[in-house]
This record gives sequence, C-alpha cells and structure tokens, in this order.
Amino acid sequence: MQTVAILPIKRFQGAKRRLSAALPDGPRRALAEAMYVDVLTALRRSSAVDQVLVVTADPGAQRIAEGYDAIALDDPAESGMNQALVRGIAHALELGAEQVLCVPGDVPMLDPVELDALVGRPRAVDRFVVVIPDRHGTGTNALLLCPPDAMRPGYGRDSAQRHQRLAEEAGLAVDVAELDSLALDVDTPDDFRALQQLVAERRGGAAHTRGMLNQLMRTNPIRD
Repeated sequence: MQTVAILPIKRFQGAKRRLSAALPDGPRRALAEAMYVDVLTALRRSSAVDQVLVVTADPGAQRIAEGYDAIALDDPAESGMNQALVRGIAHALELGAEQVLCVPGDVPMLDPVELDALVGRPRAVDRFVVVIPDRHGTGTNALLLCPPDAMRPGYGRDSAQRHQRLAEEAGLAVDVAELDSLALDVDTPDDFRALQQLVAERRGGAAHTRGMLNQLMRTNPIRD
C-alpha cells in the first residue's frame, strides 16, 4: 500500500517556546532542528514509508528535507498543524497515496523498525484510523489515515480522544496503538528531562538529538 508520511514543521526561529524557561532561544532552535532531522531520518529509513512530505515555511527545513530526498511543501500562511496536514494530504493524494502517516517533528526517538510494524500491519478493513497517543494518553503523536482524506485531522489539546471521536463519527474503524518510540514529544522542561533520561538509557537512534543534548548540557545546563 502506497504510504506517504507528512511532517509539518514550524519555523525553527522561536520554536519550542514552552521550553523558554529552561533553554534560551539559540539552543531551543538547535534542539528543534536536531529533533526534526532525526524524525526525518527515521521516516526515510522506514521500508513501509514510500515518500515523505515536509510542510514548512522555514527555508532551512526545506533544504534539509530535499537533502533527505523528501518533498518540501511551502506553508506560507503558517496557519497551524491541522491546516499544514490538510495541505500535505492533498498533495499526497496527487502522488497516489493510499494512506498517510501524520508525524510531528519533536519525536526524535522514532524507531523505523517499530514504525514498519505499525504501518505494514495487515488490517481487515480498508477504511481506518490509527491513533498513536503521547505518553500521557491525551495528545496524538502520530495519526495513520486510510484513505488519506478519511477525516480531517484535529490536533490540539486532548487530541487523542478527539481523533477517536472524529473517526467514529466518520464511520471508520479505529485502533489506538501505543508505540514506545512515539510516546515522547518534547514541549516542556519536564519532557526535556524525560528525553535526557531516555537517551541515556537507550543505545542507538536519535543521533542528531543525542549530539545536540551533549552540547547543550556542556554549555546550557537546563534550569528548573
């Protein structure tokens, strides 16, 4: 099944503002870029993902995408994640996608092997939604839609339950799948500390984020 991953990325400048109490602007920008590169790398290494679309207004993110053989779609309006995904879905349909995987740019521990198992899993129905929640069970850290326009994404606070409800209202089969490597997204100082611990505990993966964390800890220790 033709699968296209859609990766919406905000401008690196001013990214991750909720980390501002812990990290100054420069390091936050560097961390956001490193996490994005690791997510992009994992998607390109996944054998179940045929193409990656990066939707962004950031010229640097566009250049990085093209360097990883991904398609960069400009997002001049920057009207939010849901609108960026709608734009990406429309383009994915033009490419012949049969399903799309919506993934944010701040899940650097994403494991392509784990992703392959999720995307390639045989399913008894041909219209479905898979919701991958965050570690708190409230947010959505990935969304698999088959067909791509099966429903409109509804990211935001408590989006995991919202996506389940929207899928049910659209008459779609719904699966909630907890993926270890997609559980942690990084928005707050608490998330940042959890990322540090996870990187320390696990070998391999997230090479760019690991390197950036090592550098940040030498020059900008996180503030409580």
